[in-house]
Amino acid sequence: MEKDAKIYIAGHRGMVGSAIVRALQQKGYTNLVYKTSKELDLKNQQEVNQFFDSEKPNYVFVAAAKVGGILANNTYHAEFLYDNLMIEANIIQAAYLNNVEKLMFLGSSCIYPKMAPQPLKEEYLLSGLLEPTNEPYAIAKIAGIKLADAYRDQYGCNYISAMPTNLYGPNDNYHPKNSHVLPALLRKFHHAKINNAQSVEIWGTGAPLREFLHVDDLADACLFLMENFNEGGFVNVGYGEDISIKDLALLIKEIVGFKGELKFDTSKPDGTPRKLMDSSKLNSMGWNPKISLAEGIAAVYDEVKSQPFFNETA
Repeated sequence: MEKDAKIYIAGHRGMVGSAIVRALQQKGYTNLVYKTSKELDLKNQQEVNQFFDSEKPNYVFVAAAKVGGILANNTYHAEFLYDNLMIEANIIQAAYLNNVEKLMFLGSSCIYPKMAPQPLKEEYLLSGLLEPTNEPYAIAKIAGIKLADAYRDQYGCNYISAMPTNLYGPNDNYHPKNSHVLPALLRKFHHAKINNAQSVEIWGTGAPLREFLHVDDLADACLFLMENFNEGGFVNVGYGEDISIKDLALLIKEIVGFKGELKFDTSKPDGTPRKLMDSSKLNSMGWNPKISLAEGIAAVYDEVKSQPFFNETA
């Protein structure tokens, strides 16, 4: 990508989109364009077409999506399917109509079948049934991959897709009820520390294994793929190692400086036993993550521990 190329980042306020903006700025890209959801409704085809016709971006990162935890995914089936289908379809079609040089579509590891072998390889896509709780979101993301491939096959568009593992980092969601496990534990241990609690309760046995990637590493991988990958299908982007929920809790306990004990509520569900992505395809191209889990969590905690939203009681 030329340093003066016009680059549109859809979803620039989200955790992924904002990380891509930071990475581009750090590498000297200055001609960046983005709009808030109030300024541009990506579900509205006419608005998206007008935006692309006016701005004529050279490169596009599709990081915009309707996202949420298990509760939201399980409640708003229609919205998660419709909104995400419309966002990706409108952007990809507008990119084609306006001769965008290259586009990256970003998905999620939830695209894989619930019972797929571990670690998750790209070829396992559509080899089995999806996890029911987030099936609408997963179907929309699978459709995005296939849509990017279809425009490549029929029109010769250089559209690529990347599927990240579980992410954490700046601009994460710390809501006490619908955040993901890492930010939820970080908040829980912080509140236990400042309130001098004797213990912290962890759902389940602590045995499930999860993989975590710092969002700045993902952004670095996205720029790497835009420079080096020009094929159909998609590429997994993961850290390459997983950690048990118990060991994650112990690591966060140490970083936060909480002195109490852990209590595991085994009446609560564990969820999927393991969810590790095989990132050997990306690693073989020459990219590897740089931020260790301990380093990444410490940096995130240092950033949020004094923020009002992080210290509010649930």
